[in-house]
Amino acid sequence: MQAVILEEKPGTSTEVVNGRTCWIDGKGNYIREELVKPQDKLVDETVRKIIRFALELSAQIERFKAHTMADLEALDGLLEQEYGFVKTGRKGKGNRTYMTFNGLMKVTVQVADFIDFGPELQVAKGLIDECLNEWSAESGPEIQTIVTRAFNTDKEGRINRSEIFMLLRLEIADARWRRAMAAIRDAMRITGRKEYVRFAMRERPDAEWRAVTIDLAKA
Repeated sequence: MQAVILEEKPGTSTEVVNGRTCWIDGKGNYIREELVKPQDKLVDETVRKIIRFALELSAQIERFKAHTMADLEALDGLLEQEYGFVKTGRKGKGNRTYMTFNGLMKVTVQVADFIDFGPELQVAKGLIDECLNEWSAESGPEIQTIVTRAFNTDKEGRINRSEIFMLLRLEIADARWRRAMAAIRDAMRITGRKEYVRFAMRERPDAEWRAVTIDLAKA
């Protein structure tokens, strides 16, 4: 039986098979239209309508972000010219904030690095285990808890980065511990970076900043 695929109509998941309109379920089965429940058709139509609007909004936000970054790049270029700065290479910028003259509106760009850890991390884990085994009860349960959380992997097999950084902030004089911390620092690999743009306003200079929400999950 050969299927003739029509251009998808809004709110439907149908094909015409031998002159008969059929719906396609999640397993790829063809279901005659008269056998599809009205409520299933209603759900299908509603979801497709929402997704259509969501795709349009997503595209609009992508265009807005691209225009925003282009405008800020142009502004940075003008400021660099003003101070006679000649940019060489493609070294990325850090965090920065742009604010209106009256101090009531601001655009903040935050840069986040993506960090992975190399094989030196396992060396660090071995040194830390040596320290904990020797210190036993003297190490304190809080340090052992941080170490356990730091090296436990999640379901994707990734370690807890925030707890690893907590280890680096601990001041411990033991030479092995210091070598372990050096191994952790050497293990760090910056594998990428991403820029986040945030917007905020306030009614007067002494008022709290109010974020301009674009993230649908926070609306």
